[in-house]
Amino acid sequence: MRFSALTQRIGGDGADAWLTHYEAVAARERGEDVIVLSVGDPDLDTPAPVVERAIAQLRGGDTHYAPAAGRPAVRAAIARGHAARCGQAVSGANVVYFAGAQNALFAASLLLAGPGDEVVTFEPMYPTYPATLEASGARLVRAPAGPGFRPDMKALAGLITARTRALFWASPNNPSGVVLDDRELGVIGELAQRHDLWLVIDEVYAGLAPGGRIPSLAARLPERVVTLGSLSKSHAMTGWRAGWLIGPEELARRAELLAMCMLFGLPGFVQEAAIAALAGAAEAEARIREFCRARQARFAAGLHGIAGLEPIAPQAGMFMLLDVTGLGLSGAEFARGLYASQQVSVMDGAAFGRATAGCVRVCFATDEAALDAACTRIRRYCASEPSATRVGSG
Repeated sequence: MRFSALTQRIGGDGADAWLTHYEAVAARERGEDVIVLSVGDPDLDTPAPVVERAIAQLRGGDTHYAPAAGRPAVRAAIARGHAARCGQAVSGANVVYFAGAQNALFAASLLLAGPGDEVVTFEPMYPTYPATLEASGARLVRAPAGPGFRPDMKALAGLITARTRALFWASPNNPSGVVLDDRELGVIGELAQRHDLWLVIDEVYAGLAPGGRIPSLAARLPERVVTLGSLSKSHAMTGWRAGWLIGPEELARRAELLAMCMLFGLPGFVQEAAIAALAGAAEAEARIREFCRARQARFAAGLHGIAGLEPIAPQAGMFMLLDVTGLGLSGAEFARGLYASQQVSVMDGAAFGRATAGCVRVCFATDEAALDAACTRIRRYCASEPSATRVGSG
């Protein structure tokens, strides 16, 4: 039997990147001594008021259909939080509630480009981006990274053609933790105006940036900026699937039609919990920032002095890239070898693009005992791996 071309576009390298992670999770569920550092799921509980709100709503019978675009109250709460963060004046009419930022990204890709079009994104990028952005039939164009994994702005300008419809990126970036600055955003904004482009910014980690704020184009170019966000990282709510898209009202109306086809509304009790989460956003974001600050420092200290291994500190987020080229290994070789010999799962940097192929991505947002044990095992692996020993002794 035949399948559509879509099934080819949503498979491939991005999906394959998770194979070791899924193997490690399965082994952990069997009771094996595995440490999983390959996914950004912080080792914190969802804030108690959020959980209690959901339970109360469930007990009160909040189990029926909800509006496709999200309840007015949750859309208004998202709009208030966005306005406070970046200064863009928006209302609930600019917001559509989705099942996480990943779902919102998928919706944006379908709404803004199609067959024959091109969309541009920056390397390194989250592994789901290629499939998500090409699901519409558009072609993904990868803008290379420059020093420090920051976007190469000169190269970016040369990649925009008459077919380009949108630029997509995440700030803070996953996996690098890079936060785009005002100068970089100025270049992007000028290109968008010159070429009439949409700008889609995934800000799922914005609350983890210093002070919970990042530079933004949303207030400067409201007619062409689409902002994606969620509660997954800031509130330790990865499993709740509570996210959103914010943009011009006409885009929001079209996104609502897509949400109707795709979701027909999301659980009302989760939306009510999201309202409680947004009401306590300042405290929740401060909690996760301090958690990540302490864990990052602990992880860096635990890896200190390993010959050939270079930890690269992020500006924000819960991930650290480890450059393993000094060990004579690629990211893929290091990730496979570490899991095979030490039962620690990390992500191969090549899953995020060519710029990080010599790295692995590690999530340090886990409990202290697991993090300390992981450092011990990484040190043991680097000391015992033949390439690592050879490079380290030379």
